[in-house]
Amino acid sequence: MAEPADALRELAASLRDEGSVISPHVREPDQLDPGLGQLAARGERAAGAPHAYALIVESVREGYLLHYAGGRVVVGADRDLALLAGDYLYALGLERLARLGDLDAVRELSDLITLSAQVHGEPDRGADRAARELSALWLASTLVVGAGADRRHERGKSALRAGDVSAAAMFGEAVRERCDELGLGDELGRAVDSINCA
Repeated sequence: MAEPADALRELAASLRDEGSVISPHVREPDQLDPGLGQLAARGERAAGAPHAYALIVESVREGYLLHYAGGRVVVGADRDLALLAGDYLYALGLERLARLGDLDAVRELSDLITLSAQVHGEPDRGADRAARELSALWLASTLVVGAGADRRHERGKSALRAGDVSAAAMFGEAVRERCDELGLGDELGRAVDSINCA
């Protein structure tokens, strides 16, 4: 039985086996930790299908990276193909969530995709601030997918939409407190390491 820790390897295998234009650009994700997926998988909302939730979060993360940085699994595609692959991976993650019947998580990941685009589309934020906001947003949204939302999270999203400079700190504090409450400190540490944020 597949485990949440296998999410990136399974994503690579499925993309390679499709035989699409993406397939020749798929590499084996050796030494890469699906930390975000594992954080989502440990939440109580994901308890019935932890591996599925890990795979969904890592698919959406790969789509994001193909749009704004560089993929971990899809590597070496030209810019146009990378964008198309990113869109495909966004849709794949959301479609898998919809099949699970988890419309709350579909909304959360849709918000994550939209807010990420907003932050990237507003260069006046500055690179350091944008990096902090994006890291905090990804950790917060991943936790919500696995464990559910609370008012602090919704306030953080509202602050980010409004351009409030305190948004990253709001997310960070809420995530740390929530992970402490849920006993997910180790998973949070791995998720932080997997996205290289402090």
